[in-house]
Amino acid sequence: LNNISSAQSNMQQGYADGSLGVLVSGTVWLVSALVAYYVSDYAAIWTLFFGGMLIFPLGLLLCKILGIPGKHSKANPLGNLAMEGTFCMLMCIPMALLLSQQDPAWFFQGMLLIIGGRYLTFSTLYGKKAYWVLGGLLGMAAFVLFSFEIDSAFSAIVGSTIEIGFGIFLFLGYKKSVC
Repeated sequence: LNNISSAQSNMQQGYADGSLGVLVSGTVWLVSALVAYYVSDYAAIWTLFFGGMLIFPLGLLLCKILGIPGKHSKANPLGNLAMEGTFCMLMCIPMALLLSQQDPAWFFQGMLLIIGGRYLTFSTLYGKKAYWVLGGLLGMAAFVLFSFEIDSAFSAIVGSTIEIGFGIFLFLGYKKSVC
């Protein structure tokens, strides 16, 4: 893997353009929205927090079920970027947790900003400009939801809708490229 295009191609083939992780993430956000609506905001925060820990392993499981490798070449230099983006995201989560002490909805809005920023790097990982749109939409949604003082459940459903929609779009694009 001696150039960016071949490294991106390896990531695309290994993880279905990242689409399955986006779908799993959107599903975790949906479950969190339902918990916020039916149980409590704080239970929803912990649902997203702990559910978020399952996104990568569930995405890999979905890859395996669908016959997608769920891995990249050890020689792929973009693997480091993926890990660095993950660590950056993890370092920001305590900020969102602290925001929730002021207003539980701020956790979800903060997380939309955090994951939106992380998705921007996926454009380089997978060579898909759609990730710029996804990251930008999540960031704009966070700003609008915060500005209008929208509650936790609706904030989480907005995140879920955006991610599931993009996950489907990305997966269909991946399927088209391999056919």
